[in-house]
Parts: sequence; structure tokens; C-alpha cells
Amino acid sequence: MKRRQLLQNASAAFVSTLGLGIASHWQAYQAQTGTLSVTALGHMCFQFSGGGKTILTNPFRPLGCTEGYTAPNLAGSDLVLISSRLFDEGFIPEGTTVNYLDEPGAYEINGLSVQGVGMPHDREGGRRFGTNTAWLWTQAGVKVVHLGGAAAPIDLEDKILIGRPDVLLLPVGGGSKAYNATEAAAAVQSLQPKLVIPTQYRTSAANDSCELQGVDEFLGAMAGTPVDRVGSTLTLQSGSLPASGMRIKVLS
Repeated sequence: MKRRQLLQNASAAFVSTLGLGIASHWQAYQAQTGTLSVTALGHMCFQFSGGGKTILTNPFRPLGCTEGYTAPNLAGSDLVLISSRLFDEGFIPEGTTVNYLDEPGAYEINGLSVQGVGMPHDREGGRRFGTNTAWLWTQAGVKVVHLGGAAAPIDLEDKILIGRPDVLLLPVGGGSKAYNATEAAAAVQSLQPKLVIPTQYRTSAANDSCELQGVDEFLGAMAGTPVDRVGSTLTLQSGSLPASGMRIKVLS
């Protein structure tokens, strides 16, 4: 299936390249320059602003592990990326008008080139929770990969499709449908990003039903990697990313 996805993505990219005009070249130039602002909105939901565009990932309905968070505001987003339609990672309120993607594939929308890579959402080949979509795109010159609720190990074909991220967001809190700390650390070592942003872990927003672990277990599994706790917003420029090694950025 991944081989077919790789061929489909390559074909879509070729067709998109043939169709580029002056306006598209300008949009692409904007998307590759400037500053990228990453704002944590809770759980797996982040807002990426830069290159003249705003992308929001994995909006949620406040309950369970997200009960204490404010529901994200989708208004003003050029694109919303959803990894699955579970309430904690892909909830769009009824009546909301927004451009969103929720399935694997290669897309051109609102001047943005985005690729979705299908991965199992559990440790049983997707038999329990289906397919998780990991999203990758370049914005303001920064290559972003958001693994959504990935639970399966990164294999060779995943590495070919994803490549090496500048910024990798991945779940670390465990539970039945996403990486635990050890599995997340293995995924990081496989993809070798410059910056790592942990997601989907237990916080004070969770109620008693939340089965996730906190972020400290992941930080322990990544012992020796520098960690910065940066508040709710991280500002990046492609030229200021680490030239070697990696760092972990914990947003709150």
C-alpha cells in the first residue's frame, strides 16, 4: 500500500509542477521564507503561522485528556490537518466552514503543498483504531512533520516518504493508540529531526479517565538530548535551526 502511495504522490507532484504559473511560484516563494510561529493549543493541536499562511493541526473536543483545554478556534486557518476523526485529534464542530484534509495523499490547497502519509493508529496494524495520517509540509522554509497519533514503528518506506524533518511533532504519552515514551524515542532516532516537539501526553487539563503518561517519561527516554521549555509559542527561522544534533522543545 505504501509503495502505491509513493507512486501516487510522485505522480501528483509531477502534475502539480507542470501546472505552476507565476502566481503559484510567488506563493511557493512566500512559503519558503520568513519566520514560522508554532503555538500549542493543547494535546496534538498546534497552530503554524508563517509564509503568509496559517495551518492548524488536530483540533479536539474538550473531554478526557483534553477536558480542561479551551476548544481551538478554527476561524482564520487557511488549512486544518486532521490525523483521524477521533474526538481528541480530529473534531470539527457541526456548521464550521473550513478547508481541511483528513486522508493520506499529496495535496495542493490555498497555495500550500501538503503530503499525508498513512500509518497504523495502533499496535495491531490498524485493526483497532484504523489509519492515522501523518502530515508533512514546508512553511517559511521549515520542513514540518506532525506524526499525529502514530503507533507503529517507522519502517523504511515511512522514512522514504517522510525524509528528515526540521521539526518533528510526535505523540509520547502512550495509551492504546499512540507511541509511549520508548516507542517515540525510537521514532525520533529513526527520523533524526533537528527539533522535536512532544505531543499527546498527560497534563493538568486531563480528567481521571485519561490513560496517558506525562512528558517526563519521554524526556527520560531521550536522556542526553538538550531540552528547552519554551512556553506556548516557539518562533523559528530556517537559518537558525541546529546545524547538527537535535533539541527537544516542550511547549505548554
